[in-house]
Amino acid sequence: MPPWLLARFVGPPLHSWPTLQQLRLWAAQPLTTQTLTAGLTVCAWLLWLLVAYAVIVTAARRLRAGARWLRRLPLPTPLQATATGMAGAAALTAAANTTATAPPVQPIAVSAGTLHHDTVDAPKVHAGEGVTIPGGWLPQKTADQVAAAATLVWLRRRRSYQPGLRESPNQDDPDLAPLPAAVTAVQAAVCVPDQDSSERSPDEQPRATAPPSIAALPATGVAFAGGGAADAARGVLVTALLAALRDPPDAIRVVITRSALTTLLPPAATAVCAGIPALRVTETAAHAVELIDSLASPTPDTAGPSPPTHEEASRLVLITEPPPGPAADRLAALLGAGRATAVVLGAWPLGATWSVDQHGRTVNARLPGQAGPRLCVLDRVAAMDLLTVIGPPTPSHAPHAGTAPRTAVPEQRRPPPEVRIPRQAGEDRTPQPTPPVAAPPPVELRVLGQPTLLIDGRAVTIRRSAAVQILTFLAVHRHGATTAQLVQAIWPGLAAHTVTNRLYTTLSVLRAAIRAASDLSIIDHTDDRYRLRSEHLEVDLWRLHTAAHHAATTLTDPARAWQAVIDAYTGDLAAGHTWSWIDPPREGARRLVLDAYAAAASTQHDPRRAVELLQAGIRVDPYNESLHQRAIDILTTLGDHAAAQRLRDAHCHRLSIAGLHPSDTLGQPRERSNASTGD
Repeated sequence: MPPWLLARFVGPPLHSWPTLQQLRLWAAQPLTTQTLTAGLTVCAWLLWLLVAYAVIVTAARRLRAGARWLRRLPLPTPLQATATGMAGAAALTAAANTTATAPPVQPIAVSAGTLHHDTVDAPKVHAGEGVTIPGGWLPQKTADQVAAAATLVWLRRRRSYQPGLRESPNQDDPDLAPLPAAVTAVQAAVCVPDQDSSERSPDEQPRATAPPSIAALPATGVAFAGGGAADAARGVLVTALLAALRDPPDAIRVVITRSALTTLLPPAATAVCAGIPALRVTETAAHAVELIDSLASPTPDTAGPSPPTHEEASRLVLITEPPPGPAADRLAALLGAGRATAVVLGAWPLGATWSVDQHGRTVNARLPGQAGPRLCVLDRVAAMDLLTVIGPPTPSHAPHAGTAPRTAVPEQRRPPPEVRIPRQAGEDRTPQPTPPVAAPPPVELRVLGQPTLLIDGRAVTIRRSAAVQILTFLAVHRHGATTAQLVQAIWPGLAAHTVTNRLYTTLSVLRAAIRAASDLSIIDHTDDRYRLRSEHLEVDLWRLHTAAHHAATTLTDPARAWQAVIDAYTGDLAAGHTWSWIDPPREGARRLVLDAYAAAASTQHDPRRAVELLQAGIRVDPYNESLHQRAIDILTTLGDHAAAQRLRDAHCHRLSIAGLHPSDTLGQPRERSNASTGD
């Protein structure tokens, strides 16, 4: 329309190109009616072209955004489509029958993924693809291995914790620190709730996933080039070490030269890598080749390609700069025999050369048109974060062999059996008056076990899993949390500004669900801090902390006080949920009740009752070695060696299934005084 109007009423910008005589007349007298009219015409046409360009660019941008949204739009499964059709037919039938009375809808207890999954903005794991995190990209199998390694870290901490050694329940445990940001981002992506496998159609069964970086490398060795060369080498290093976690503890699976290590990782990585049994650092490339020659063993010669196996994924990996002449020939022979895989940081004429971009996509540099597999890529920060879950625990986290150090307390000064442990000494030993018990608030939040919000005893239906996370997070952080803290906890690995609006939407849905059941406001927002209003709300986790603090400070009837802690613990914090932030507070709450069981057992004069309490604590945390050791000591003292051996064997079997190893001193007899007090 605008071009037609311009052509109809204004005319074309130029009827013809100006002649030389016209240019001379314009130079002699530029401002004439004819020249002004021509200039205005040209300006009008240029203005229309500018508007047309802006409209086309905006439309193209919106089309691309719509296409991306459609690609992310989850399609219903056949069973879901059938269920939706049946529900629609039922709704139409119910609407037609005006005389029928619909039964009341039963409230659904709040739980992650009950009705609506808030995982649209979270990092995702797609079959055959991988996980994008701040600082890199991981294939799905590598991401699964990272999540498994993170789980193993918490199992180690649970195994080595010694209940009853804290002076106060409010004392922070040094090994309850959360895992690094890159690890939590991977956990959030891998642990996204998914539909049950029984609800999938045969066409929707999990497909083959992309192989990890090790299985994709050529057998003759490869040199990385391009902007993502160093990131890809770090990805190979981390992937190989993750695969080696399933190997025997003394197996060396990765060899790297010191110069390559300093090129890929910051100086702080030297101490971390020194504690990884599967990694060996050599001074030169020639020494690395000699070590590979001594460690590698020939693999069976098979005809034709075979799918990656555990042995293939865990084969020896060498990361080095180009070795000198004789060492290069020796390395080429080892690679040709299938005895190792090599990644060379530099020119490598004897092997392949891959050009890697920052997203891990590879192209054969010698065959530019041939695209290769996508590799794991990690920057320095992400690689260091992942190495922390691969390495062994620090000395403060190491197992204590089920007993506290005995050198600090002489034998004759050890506490007698009737002394309660733990205990917080106080200057004032006057019993404090018990405050009057107030009426419980009408709103109750249960986060020990399955999270549930109760108003007047009825469960409130909350349709967003992120809203359940917010309630649980605020229950854990009783003094409140900022917007940034909530966003980072619920949507880790994503920029805060990209999901802040989603947080506001989730809070609005949560408030609306609460207003539908009560006129009370349980979430306060002041000075950019969200907190639960304790005057309107009762939280079972808060009762547990109060009972534990009272038990640690009371001077009368400690057995009853510790039993109150045991009764207040009704289950693991947010049981069944795999949120990336939940492990530290969940383990902290579990340790409160483990302390209670250990302390209650130490107050018992009947050893069999003490064993019952310790076994109840073992059921809460079957990986804790200290509780097993104390129960074994008492059973041995009672002469029930068969029961002690069964308890030890069951514990060792459970640890072996999880990939852990018991202490060498587990089950060995100790001094009677020490065993009876549980010290």
